[in-house]
Amino acid sequence: MKSFAVADDQFPKSNDKKVVDCSKSNAFPLFNTIFFAFFFSVISYLFVTFRQKIHTATPLYLTLSEMAAVVCFVASFVYFLGFFGMNFLQSMPFPDEEEDDELEETNAKEIIHSTNSAGCVTKISDQDFLTPLPKSTTAVELLTATTEDEEVIQAVVTGQTPSYSLESKLGDCKRAAFIRRQALERITGRSLEGLPLDGFNYESILGQCCEMPVGYVQIPVGIAGPLLLDGMEFSVPMATTEGCLVASTNRGCKAINASGGATSILLKDGMTRAPVVRFATAKRAAELKFFLEEPLNFQTLASVFNKSSRFGRLQTIRCAMAGKNLYMRFTCSTGDAMGMNMVSKGVQNVLDYLQSDFPDMDIIGISGNYCSDKKPAAVNWIEGRGKSVVCEAIIKEEVVKKVLKTDVASLVELNMLKNLTGSAMAGALGGFNAHASNIVSAVYLATGQDPAQNVESSHCITMMEAVNGGKDLHVSVTMPSIEVGTVGGGTQLASQSACLNLLGVKGANKVSPGSNARQLAKVVAGSVLAGELSLMSAIAAGQLVKSHMKYNRSNK
Repeated sequence: MKSFAVADDQFPKSNDKKVVDCSKSNAFPLFNTIFFAFFFSVISYLFVTFRQKIHTATPLYLTLSEMAAVVCFVASFVYFLGFFGMNFLQSMPFPDEEEDDELEETNAKEIIHSTNSAGCVTKISDQDFLTPLPKSTTAVELLTATTEDEEVIQAVVTGQTPSYSLESKLGDCKRAAFIRRQALERITGRSLEGLPLDGFNYESILGQCCEMPVGYVQIPVGIAGPLLLDGMEFSVPMATTEGCLVASTNRGCKAINASGGATSILLKDGMTRAPVVRFATAKRAAELKFFLEEPLNFQTLASVFNKSSRFGRLQTIRCAMAGKNLYMRFTCSTGDAMGMNMVSKGVQNVLDYLQSDFPDMDIIGISGNYCSDKKPAAVNWIEGRGKSVVCEAIIKEEVVKKVLKTDVASLVELNMLKNLTGSAMAGALGGFNAHASNIVSAVYLATGQDPAQNVESSHCITMMEAVNGGKDLHVSVTMPSIEVGTVGGGTQLASQSACLNLLGVKGANKVSPGSNARQLAKVVAGSVLAGELSLMSAIAAGQLVKSHMKYNRSNK
């Protein structure tokens, strides 16, 4: 067998590899020759013995001598397997992988650290080696990979490469985030230490959730419940950084459960979009208004609108005029999606259709704020947007005393003076509640909803009344604009998808489209009911400050 010759300068001195000359081990000594002859003698003996037994129909029981022969055969076989196997492995010049990996990483980092700020990276941590490299990669190849990153970083810093184009140019979303982050730190001169980069699937947000990422923010998720709603129990995930919020909502859930649960009713389900168009005269704008509101024309307009989606179905068109400007508020069902994009596509179809009959119509914008999205507006408070839900419960007198630590009369009086009169004095718009937005925001963040839609989704009026002879408490929340979905947007991210799965509303409902989103809206309303009940009780009992000092202050 041919031996390998290795030059002295082929490997670093600190990593010299031993190469065995296999020609030495190929010579059979006298001991190996005797063992080899013994091995074949045992095989021959066993072969002849078993052949005779088979011909004479003798049972194949082993005699003492035959058992000894079998043991010798196994021992000989093991010996030769080890001998020739080790001989074969030693003939291959395998490097020590652990030493090789350590050497490459050390050499690469030493070279990178030795470069100045004008030419290369000044400091690279273990997390900076983002792209997995094969174990056979040499130190030079590793240095080349990091040098390539440095070239891209410099291009972003100097403006030669737009930061937003990194994903498409590199084809690696995580590497793009890393390079963008490095460039941002150099441009601003400020560190992003503490903002996590690893542990997130950046491919999952590409083209749908967030552009130009440099990391992700960690928000703790707590669980309130179980909430007994419509005969079903829900463990409600809440993502928040406010102390007491989850604990308070959990106490409200406990009071509701102890009193037999809450009941919810869905009043409306329709997302809106309102484009604004302009004509030369107010008379011409009014003609389009009358055309759109004519019941005989609705079916034609609906068929044009509904072409945009399998689930989008036009429900109503409401118009408002301001001089020669016309605002058209389209409302449609959207299945399990929140539906903003769905309704926008349908509206665009109708506008294109109307252009043929009203060629003088000037389309100013697909949204004219009469929708109204992400802004407090009376139109949402009065007519609703998304899901309109009412949720109620009757809390027993003993539960009010033992769990909520107050009494029915105090709660009713506080609700009247705080949530109703106090909000009216402040000129509130849809804010006749204690803290509905707290619960809405926390559930929205946990389940992947648009957090900005908390503005109109938190429209809520909380009502409290003594019933059953003044002993028990009837409490309700009416929320006309809960905008939620279980498909699309942030609902597809792993963490948010897990929270939706916890509630049993993940994804689209194939049996009854829209059922999952409607159920999520009811859970939001039920959670708000629990939160309102608990916070109002804490205020009535004078425990608000005490509880916040206990749960909302660190005692490290």
